Amino acid sequence: MRKIAIENWNRKEHYEFFKQFSNPFFGIVTEVDCTKAFDFANENHISFFSSYMHKSMRAVNQVEEFKYRIVNDEVVVFDVIHAGTTIGREDGTFGLAFAHFSEDFATFNKNMQAEVEAVKNSKGLRLNNEDVKYDLVRHSTLPWSTFTGLLHPTRNYSSESVPKITFGKAFKKRRQTFFTSFN
Repeated sequence: MRKIAIENWNRKEHYEFFKQFSNPFFGIVTEVDCTKAFDFANENHISFFSSYMHKSMRAVNQVEEFKYRIVNDEVVVFDVIHAGTTIGREDGTFGLAFAHFSEDFATFNKNMQAEVEAVKNSKGLRLNNEDVKYDLVRHSTLPWSTFTGLLHPTRNYSSESVPKITFGKAFKKRRQTFFTSFN
């Protein structure tokens, strides 16, 4: 982790403006074509969940701005961002999981599967020191629903800076082509 010298930072004015807001977050909802990833996971008998989590974390770790956090009223950038996620249980509750990121999918998948099992074999949220970490992205998955908007519960901390990514239900979309004819 390294500190950003905000005095000379090209985002200084933006940071100072938005840090005054009680909810300074931007949210985007979009459909993502995951056909190739879904087919690859099925053909290779690997977890689609781990596969898309890994792809998400690879993307996050390739964009420096996704590594910025506010820690003790200072802007810092982390070298590596890890995956925090919710895991659903059979009883309708969920728990929190934390998986260290690795570029190597097999390593990441092993970590993720161990966390999934740990959550499924526990009760409660599994709050621990990992829930106050800054070097992660918080993920949720709502596999039973597609959606066009979402609000996350967020503490009203002016220094909350951990991004949140939520995945919805994977679905097949029939492609249609329309033609217009004029006589």
